[in-house]
Amino acid sequence: MATIVFAGGGTAGHIEPALAVAKSWRETHPADKILFLGTKSGLENSLVPAQGFTLLLIPKVAISRKPSISWLKIPIDLLQSIRASYAIVKSADLLIGFGGYVSAPAYLSARIARTPTLVHEANATPGWANRLGARMTPYVAVANPIESQEFSDALITGLPLRSDVAHAFIESSHDWKAARSSAKARLGFDTDSPLLFIMGGSQGSIAINSVVAQSLDALQAKKVSIFHSVGRLNLLPQSAPGYKPVAYVDDMALAYLASDVIIARSGAVTCSEFAALGRFALFVPLPVGNGEQLHNARSLVESGRAEIVNQAQFNAHYLISEIDNLIERSHAAPIAGDPKDLTAAEKIVALGEFAVGAA
Repeated sequence: MATIVFAGGGTAGHIEPALAVAKSWRETHPADKILFLGTKSGLENSLVPAQGFTLLLIPKVAISRKPSISWLKIPIDLLQSIRASYAIVKSADLLIGFGGYVSAPAYLSARIARTPTLVHEANATPGWANRLGARMTPYVAVANPIESQEFSDALITGLPLRSDVAHAFIESSHDWKAARSSAKARLGFDTDSPLLFIMGGSQGSIAINSVVAQSLDALQAKKVSIFHSVGRLNLLPQSAPGYKPVAYVDDMALAYLASDVIIARSGAVTCSEFAALGRFALFVPLPVGNGEQLHNARSLVESGRAEIVNQAQFNAHYLISEIDNLIERSHAAPIAGDPKDLTAAEKIVALGEFAVGAA
């Protein structure tokens, strides 16, 4: 029986791919022990235990994006986190990291303990933690090709899909037109009206929500149905005929399938799930970070399935004036989803098996 440790806490973009691979590993090696590393403030505290996996907490190494006096604490916090990670990783047979604050100390502790390590990078522009990890191991995988020295020889696996998204793709592939129409009806919308699905991530987006509020009357006048995920932390607007606001979408696969146009941030997971099930997207990249969200969506733009607009340009006037064009482009886009990420989890598991066997 082997022990496999997963590191990828913080955001859903790190956790969901890790969970998909962990489930695939559990199916292939049911006797193995699977552990997740996380911090007390990350989404992993709700997502990981819900999937039946053990979550072990380590101290968080918080690094502000701008220079701050808090940077003076980084060495101390990092040492504490490495020490806590080492106690877990030293007896593991494999560490699989997906980036984020949890991964950096895990990579360093695995290097000290000589524990085999596999790094998976989901974004088109790698974060600093995975850049660090990729320099410490020959076992590196990427969702898409990356022009970076650390990832030049990486295995291109795609991005692991959640099981509900993968299942929806398989079921829909028999008849995409019928699947999309059925999904729209199941959400309670008129199947003859175009459906606009708007989301700003698991916590929502105040900027996107504000544009929707200012555009709502004009969009309804154009007979556009709207499914709006406002985020759990934001005030839930009043529903109206053809407008359904929700705090959170439990069945994302159904929403992707039903929508003619999706307006969303372009995180790696969102882009991958949209590619599998969506029709056409308007991506509004998060205007912070290292620009990875802008790069994540470019392949979808090149394939005619998406458009990118900067948040500074995304306002009510833009949305109202462009909605007809977006719907028209949706109708011209392929009705079928893209299967490129369906076997990503299995490919990462195979690479992990090789790393364990070679140790």
